Amino acid sequence: MKRPRAPDPPEAVSVLAIDVGGSHVKCLATGQSTPRAFVSGPAMTAAAMIDGVVAITSDWRYEVVSIGYPGPVMHGSPVREPHNLGEGWVGFDFAGAFARPVKIVNDAAMQALGSYQGGRMLFLGLGTGLGSALIVEGEIEAMELAHLPYRKGRTYEDYVGAHGLERLGKKKWRKAVLDVIESLNAALRPDYVVLGGGNVHKLHELPGYVRRGDNANAFLGGFRLWNGPGAGRSRRSVRRS
Repeated sequence: MKRPRAPDPPEAVSVLAIDVGGSHVKCLATGQSTPRAFVSGPAMTAAAMIDGVVAITSDWRYEVVSIGYPGPVMHGSPVREPHNLGEGWVGFDFAGAFARPVKIVNDAAMQALGSYQGGRMLFLGLGTGLGSALIVEGEIEAMELAHLPYRKGRTYEDYVGAHGLERLGKKKWRKAVLDVIESLNAALRPDYVVLGGGNVHKLHELPGYVRRGDNANAFLGGFRLWNGPGAGRSRRSVRRS
């Protein structure tokens, strides 16, 4: 029998933040200091992700769940199957599976929420693929830039994602990343750019307007979805903390 959904929670709730990536799923709950993770990969379905999360967090207590999803999200639900994972995500009942209220946002948007320090910020996540989000005076929008045409019939992600790094080698990959940053900065005119994702440490010198992010900010973003300013809005407002 399907478990009933819990009612909407009050403010200042305990949160389980889940960062779903192409290589790992990482979790952290309110009051915990050390994230836990397990391997994901191209065969991982939504149900398998739930099973994995439940298995590694069985001794944690939380009231609500935030999920950073590696794909487009509309009205709190995935609208396209992830590029680097298995199927079964669109239409999946995440709240029913957790028996708790769930908020789902694009994974780049969740890390952007945790990285935001005011003004107009562009976030780019250099991981398995390319995540992107823009926050303008507290209003956040996930952006699907990864699969837009970039050059030579390839996409942005083909150049700066993990496959681009493998294909180009570090030297050419670094050059491509800097070129992409410069192009997007010129087009979107942010006050600053934050780089997150697992491959950001492979970059050396960066332009003055670029800041290195921290993957742990994804968890902070997940907590802010429920407890930060503007929590609960479809276009969430966040402020510098």
